[in-house]
Amino acid sequence: MTLLGIDTSGKTASVAVCTENSVLAQTTVYTTLTHSQVILPICKEVLKNAGMELSEIDGIAAAMGPGSYTGLRIGIAAVKAMCFALNKPCIGISTLESLANNVSLHRGIICAVMAARLDLVYCAVFSSDGKKIERITEDGIMSIDELKAQLEAMDGDIAVVGDAAEKLEGERFITAPPHLKLQLASSLCAAAFEKELYAPDKLEAAYLQITKAEKDLQK
Repeated sequence: MTLLGIDTSGKTASVAVCTENSVLAQTTVYTTLTHSQVILPICKEVLKNAGMELSEIDGIAAAMGPGSYTGLRIGIAAVKAMCFALNKPCIGISTLESLANNVSLHRGIICAVMAARLDLVYCAVFSSDGKKIERITEDGIMSIDELKAQLEAMDGDIAVVGDAAEKLEGERFITAPPHLKLQLASSLCAAAFEKELYAPDKLEAAYLQITKAEKDLQK
């Protein structure tokens, strides 16, 4: 099976073409432009580099959140459009699960942590045997102090990945190196290969919190 992976959940835009055993092509760009400006050109570039046409892809994996509201909407809309047009299946993958796959070689606990608003973070905890990861906690949103308290109850060194990794400091925390710290579409595909693809009408974002506009409206 060959998958196209698209991650627009953060400030990086990442696209990859992967089989279960290899990364055929990948481009990851830290951009100040909106994802709507860059994601489709990157898809074309990555497919060209992989020597494939979009019609040859078996399915598409998309980061479904948590993350940037706008970024997630852009990525998911693009994936749905391509899958509907080509009658291809897709799958939404947790951004935090994808991040954890960046450091799956770590044997032990992995904490994926992303900045949310104010002093909050999106987070999830996984375990790894050095090859595959298993989920320990569901994706959640909490203060960094709450997360630290949760992790203190777990044994061993903890690999930390994500744009808020530096907020977890201490002898037990091993921060992912820069080239593995942020979102990678190849890791998104790695997670997708462990799951069943589905029809594009089922693909939805998982925001974990309401938008700022909704919060303002409630006030």
